[in-house]
Amino acid sequence: MSFPTKEERAVCWSARDKYWECLDKGAESQCKEFRKLYEQSCTAQWVKHFDRKRSYLAFKEKIEKEGIPSKIMKKSAVFEPRRIYHKIVSVF
Repeated sequence: MSFPTKEERAVCWSARDKYWECLDKGAESQCKEFRKLYEQSCTAQWVKHFDRKRSYLAFKEKIEKEGIPSKIMKKSAVFEPRRIYHKIVSVF
């Protein structure tokens, strides 16, 4: 697999930006054409990376606005004892 050229990267990023802009408008069902163009313009690895990045950025924004959910903040969840298994293996 060869690394994409500058022009191919620009086409990929442009397609990604158009798709993300469509998603930001809230009309996911109308974004199918943008998604196809995005997947055709970018390698599968890049599509996976950008999708995960978008998901992470949305999660990060939600946490910054709303704070950490109380389910995560419960003391019982934070301080639950955990099982740790130790095994000593002889090398000889």
